Order: sequence, then structure tokens, then C-alpha cells
Amino acid sequence: MSAGRTVVIPHLGRVEGHGGIFVRVEGNRVSQVQMDIFEGSRYYEALLKGKHFAEVQGIITRICAICSASHTVTALQALENALGVTVSERVHDLRGLLLLGATIESHALHVFALALPDFLGFESVLAMAQEFREEVVFALRLKQLGNQIQELIGGRAVHPINTLVGGFGKLPRHRDLELLRGQLEASLPVLDRFVDLAASLKLPELPQAPTVYVALRPYQEAFRFRGVSICTSRGEEFPLESYREVIREFTVEHSHAKHAALGAGHTYMVGSLARIKLWGHYLKGRAEKALARLIPDPESNNPLLNNWAQLVELVHSVERSIEICEELLGQPEEPQDLASYTVRAGRGVGAIEVPRGTLFHEYELDDQGRVVAANVITPTAQNLANLERDLREAVEHTLSSNPQASDRELKLQLEMVARAYDPCISCSVHVVRA
Repeated sequence: MSAGRTVVIPHLGRVEGHGGIFVRVEGNRVSQVQMDIFEGSRYYEALLKGKHFAEVQGIITRICAICSASHTVTALQALENALGVTVSERVHDLRGLLLLGATIESHALHVFALALPDFLGFESVLAMAQEFREEVVFALRLKQLGNQIQELIGGRAVHPINTLVGGFGKLPRHRDLELLRGQLEASLPVLDRFVDLAASLKLPELPQAPTVYVALRPYQEAFRFRGVSICTSRGEEFPLESYREVIREFTVEHSHAKHAALGAGHTYMVGSLARIKLWGHYLKGRAEKALARLIPDPESNNPLLNNWAQLVELVHSVERSIEICEELLGQPEEPQDLASYTVRAGRGVGAIEVPRGTLFHEYELDDQGRVVAANVITPTAQNLANLERDLREAVEHTLSSNPQASDRELKLQLEMVARAYDPCISCSVHVVRA
């Protein structure tokens, strides 16, 4: 291995948004590693200032098309906290179903179309389809099912319009929920086959650098995507409202997205693997069995396991969606469900576990309901510093065992690590203050 080697991936493929990777190697050590996020800055927080609270979700949902439902529900949670609004149990369940639809759509796209081609040795999902046509068709149908859930609950497959502060403008009919339940049940046996396929693949070995995992404590003693406090794998627990003290954001020159670390300076990982690490013992049914097969060593810190953690969550999301459909079908049909409330000044924080990790929204309103201040911290921004650490570890691990590793080999490993984090680059780029 000669000194002064540079490995550059100008455009990282099979991720949402535009980014690249730059690695500088001196001898067999990495002297510089950058996950470049050069997509244009988005000024959503500044754009919301002065807007009425009822306009917020319609604007903030457009941060990203993949994450639109997740941003919508998190914004509503924060606004309702600011206004002192309590929603009904039915609205809580419907929002849960909407979030599960977003998770099914996002995880199906990532696991099957973006990540799996690497493990099976294909350049793309199109190339993979020549040998695994049936699997690719099912993956696309499953993604479409996630979109159908979002359309049924949110009014549209992307950028929901039926979601309001206090509830929903229109509730789904029982006949539509029954149809959805049947489609979800039919997908479970096929998902089992994907678990079989994933379990048969050998996961590339990467250094087991100790990682701090962060996820919300579920609101029930069950595997849930909504939570009541911020927990770390080091045993710490913090109130949601203290997220600004828990998470220290900072800027770096090579990225239009902020980076983040815990207050003590540790980088950390959010997302499926973090949730599985902290709350996987709550999984039941097929998801529990999938976890035992795909992540048999709970102590492993291999970041590539995030792909299999997403597959476990995919199974859970389908099973949980069926449960919610059954709960909703046990309730009488109603045309709509909206809580009453009075506009007031206030500050509210919303935090939800979305496909790529913990998402925070915060809004401060004046007594007319206008936005005075807004803040959004996305999962991808929180993961970037830890991702760069894992990219460094991956290159040095490879060069320690194979100093003559080619650029092609190093690039594939860098791409697999980055894709395992499933970065949503569009969501991560916000106002960057000097």
C-alpha cells in the first residue's frame, strides 16, 4: 500500500439524495474521511417563521417524498404539545398505522432494492431482477402496499393532506380497512421467504467498534415507534423536552448537513439497529423469530446489521398494521375525528422513531398561533458523524488484512457501510448557521 492514496466516490448510488465519500489514506491508516453532503440547503425552519400553525404540516412534509408522513406526524405531535391538544385513541391508532405504512414503504425500498443487490453481487436491482424476478416484484408490491396505507389514512401516497392538528378530516371506511388487512396478511408468508434468503447470506465482517445506540423508550411495554423519553445503550434516559441538551449539533466544512454528538461528545447511531438493540426484546410473533435468525449475536456492532434490523422491523410493521386494523374494525364507523382546542401561545416538542431513526420537531407559537421559532433534527444528520467513524474503521480493517486491496474493493465496502445507514440526504440538509 503506497502512501498518499485517495479513494473518492463522487456520487453515492442507491441512497435518497445526493452525496459522496472522500477518504485519504496515509500508509494503512485513514488520515481523512468525509461523507460529503452537497445537496442544496433547505430553509424550512426559516420558511415557517410567521406562518400560522395550520400551515406547518403542509410545508414541512415537503422536506422529502420518502419521509413525508413521518415529518407530518412528528410536526403534528409537536404542535399539539404546544397547543395542549389531546387526540382520541382512534386518532392515535390511525397515526400509528400511517407511520407503519411509511416504514413498510421505506424499508421495503431500502432492504430489497438498494441494499440487497450488494449482498447478492449485482450492480443494481434491475440486474438482480434477471435472476430474482419474483423477489423484486414482491418487493415493489410491498413498497406499494406501504404507499396504499399512507393514501388510505393520509389522503395521498406522498405528502399527506388528511392529517390535521387534533385528528383527521376523514376516517377510513371499514370495508377499506378489511381489504387492507387481507393484503397485509397475504404478504407475511412471502416476507418469511425473504428472512430465509437473508439468513442464508454471509454478512461481510467489519470491525466491531463499540457503538452508542439511541432510541426513544416506547410508550408501551411493546415494540413501538412512538416514545416517551430518549434512551441510550449506556443506560441513560432523558426527557424528550431536553433533546437540545442531549444532542449537540455542530457544522463541518464538507457538509451542508449538521453533524451531531451526545453532550459528552460521543457519536451515536439511531435507526433500526438502535431500536432493535434497545427494545428488540419486546418483539413478538414472526418478527421475534426473524430477529433470532438474522441477528443471533446481540452484542455485534457490525453496522451492516442495520439492513437485517430493517427487515425485522418490516415483518413487525406488517404484523402491527394487522393488529391496528383489527382494533379499528372493532370500533364504530365515524366520518371524522377531531379534538377541540383553543389557540394559545406555547412551545412543543415532537419526537418519533421514523424509518432512519429518531426525528425531532420543535415549534414555538405566539398567542395568535403563528410560528415564532422552528427546529428539526433528522436521523441522518444524527448518524453522519458515526457513519464517518465506521467508514474509517472499514477501510483500516480491510487494509490491515489486505494492504493491496484495490480501489474497487474499498469503494464497495465504503458504499455498503454508507448504504447500511440508509441516509435520507434530502431530509438532513437544513439551515446551517456559522
